[in-house]
Amino acid sequence: MKRTSRLLAGATAMMLALGGVAQAESVTLVSWGGAYGAAQKKHMVDPWVEMTGNEVLFEDYSGGVAEMKAQVEAGNIQWDAVDIEVIDLERACSEGLLEVLDHSDLPDGDDGTPAADDFIPSALESECGVGVIVWSVIFAYNTETEGEAPTMIADFFDLEKFPGKRAMRKRPQVNMEWALIADGVSKDEVYDVLATEEGQARAFAKLDTIKDDIVWFDSWSQAPQLLNDGGASLVQSANGRIYAAIADDGKPFKIVWDAQVYDLDVWSILKGSPKKDIAWDFIKFATSSKPLAGMIDVAYGPTRKSSDAYVDSSINDSLPSAHVDEGLKADGIFWADYGESLGEAFNEWLLK
Repeated sequence: MKRTSRLLAGATAMMLALGGVAQAESVTLVSWGGAYGAAQKKHMVDPWVEMTGNEVLFEDYSGGVAEMKAQVEAGNIQWDAVDIEVIDLERACSEGLLEVLDHSDLPDGDDGTPAADDFIPSALESECGVGVIVWSVIFAYNTETEGEAPTMIADFFDLEKFPGKRAMRKRPQVNMEWALIADGVSKDEVYDVLATEEGQARAFAKLDTIKDDIVWFDSWSQAPQLLNDGGASLVQSANGRIYAAIADDGKPFKIVWDAQVYDLDVWSILKGSPKKDIAWDFIKFATSSKPLAGMIDVAYGPTRKSSDAYVDSSINDSLPSAHVDEGLKADGIFWADYGESLGEAFNEWLLK
């Protein structure tokens, strides 16, 4: 956990209106920090705290299922609601690390559309989560330091044409998909190929071609910093991190959408959380129409159609949803089946 901030706020007016003083409760929410966490704090956490008077401990993590698994298996639940990448969700759900959620209890959209019809279908596919955003993994470069502009994922692996360090997140997900696409595998065949020993060997062989020039990082918050300080010339990143650096900080960065791997994040509740009810109350609020629309601040698309009424259309081209044809949908079921074995193989490859 990189940072912890305690968010306290009262709801005096609401409590007076109800004719009494409500008993405040506390809940621990876990997400990704950075601009993403700041947007969640602004549009989801703070309004809910103000409305309910509850106390929130808002913590950061770097993803994956290891920390959740350790808590559940030890029977020592420290986290209540967690923002999880769908690429990890299937595994966490199938291993019994998450509570089953009653999607029929979700509120209607602000326009009256029932939740089941308002959410995009993939947002409610898992019984263990409720979709928050559509996001993607892209790569980016600094227009002031890069000569010729890279335009495709093959350029990321071309050290001769585009010399310099590459920054990548230290895990097999996305890296192996990118390696195969850069090696000529069509996007619609990537997971079929990656399911074979030959395909896995092919992906590692392609990663070998840039291995000595890779700068590894653990958290998405490190990606724009590596690009900004020259630690790498081409940087893998969650799209919203680069968008925030451009829009908020005026950085001369450029996103390359080719082979973007897009997916969803969901709010889930750790299995055995003693605060399950209050965590669920937060999730229902956080995934209602207006809070979801606030994630546009960091160029992540909302998962409810009714949220569109709150979205400035001028930002549409910066959203992953505008570049679906250039990308690949992350396969959460594949990673649930192969995540553990490929994770071990990836760690062994790192040590070679």
